[in-house]
Order: sequence, then structure tokens, then C-alpha cells
Amino acid sequence: MTLTAHAIVGAGVAALIPAHPVLGVCAAFASHFLVDAIPHYDYQIRSESVRPQIGAPMKFDRALLHDFLAIGSDCLLGLMLAVFFFGTAATWLLILIAAFAGQFPDALQFAYSRWKHQPLVSLQKFHHSVHTKRRLREHPMLGITSQIFFIAAVVVAVQALIA
Repeated sequence: MTLTAHAIVGAGVAALIPAHPVLGVCAAFASHFLVDAIPHYDYQIRSESVRPQIGAPMKFDRALLHDFLAIGSDCLLGLMLAVFFFGTAATWLLILIAAFAGQFPDALQFAYSRWKHQPLVSLQKFHHSVHTKRRLREHPMLGITSQIFFIAAVVVAVQALIA
């Protein structure tokens, strides 16, 4: 899933239990793995420096710049939408932290590519084992459209439950 989808799901989970912020953030982190089990579209990572399975030395080139812009934009869009959809004056910080927690396992994959030690080794094995093997990369329109509908369904469901 994109980081935007992970942020929306993580924030939505925490929005359902605002009286228990630590549980909400932990559940947001855990939601990442459940959502990754759904067949989905992932955009192409071009730089071998960023791909967790390669972890090549950092090479500051056009591919890295492209990945930085794509990943950074995706991350920020998810955080902003999460706060927009679920944040209130009293909960916006919790929602922001939970949205980031929903995205965080992907950042830990990058950390794993640079430092292959525990607990990152076990987390990476778990992440890989629960991640769907069915990718929609060959069907980008279906993959992108399905994620938009998935995000919309999560927003509608959470809004209905917290109303």
C-alpha cells in the first residue's frame, strides 16, 4: 500500500479510541501489517540505495531524488489527509502520531537495509511474511483506483463510527 493509505488507516484506528492514545498508536503501527496483506499497488522504487532488499550504498543521483520526492510526497499527503479527516482540536496530535505510526514499518525496512540487527531482522522477516505476494504493479490504474476506494471506505467507516 502507499504511505497515504497506511496513514489513513493508522489514524482511523486511533480516532476510534482517542481515550486510549498509547493503544491507538500501537494499533496504528500494527494496522500496517494487516493492510499490507491486501493485494495492492506499490510505486516503483528506482534507487538501489532505497530498496530494502538491496540496500546499496547511498548514491545521490536522479533515481534517489525521484524516490525522495515520491516517498516524501506520499508520506506528507497521508499525514495531512489523516489530520484533515480525523483530527479535531483535541486529537490532532494523536491523529498525526498515529498516521506516522501506520507508515513507520516501511521506514524500518530502510533502516533494516542499513543495519541488519535485532529487532529489525525479526520485524523485516515478519513484514515480508505477511505482505501480499499478489501485486498490482502491472495494473497501475486498477491498483491506484482500488487504493483510492479503500481510503474512501476507511474514511467513511471511521467517520460513521465516531459520529
